[in-house]
Amino acid sequence: MSGTEAGGAGTGPRDVVRFSPAAAGDAGAIRALVRASFEQYVERIGREPAPMLLDWEAILSGASPGAEVTLAVRGDALAGVLYLEAEADHVLVDTVAVDGAERGTGLGRRLLELAEERARELGLPEVRLYTNQAMTENLAYYPRRGYVETDRRGEGGFRRVFFAKRV
Repeated sequence: MSGTEAGGAGTGPRDVVRFSPAAAGDAGAIRALVRASFEQYVERIGREPAPMLLDWEAILSGASPGAEVTLAVRGDALAGVLYLEAEADHVLVDTVAVDGAERGTGLGRRLLELAEERARELGLPEVRLYTNQAMTENLAYYPRRGYVETDRRGEGGFRRVFFAKRV
């Protein structure tokens, strides 16, 4: 994904969000943002959510074929992260994480839109994602973004709810 910007009318440079590919040196900042974004769910789930367990150094070093990590930066601060994997017939959104100060600004929606745009660029007809059953906010949010629930099952010790959207 190429670097892009998003901002409203009359916004200053510090209000503009820039999107760019992550580099190996971003692993620590990504880990910190993901931890802050998902720590609210630890008590509900009874353990750290899957995104908190990811090896960001390995992901960013190319260990996962088809993996793409996009950073959303506002001013000098990391505001959000999108981690997706291009599969043979779809794009899988593995992680969307948004800084707490960015909640309600539309940044999460914009990150999902980037995944959908990427699927179209690759000629893939669908975006898939999953969330934990205990993340009830997400169970309501994804359908509002056009995602349809496709399955519920245990996977990797987590109770997951799967969604898909045709693009």
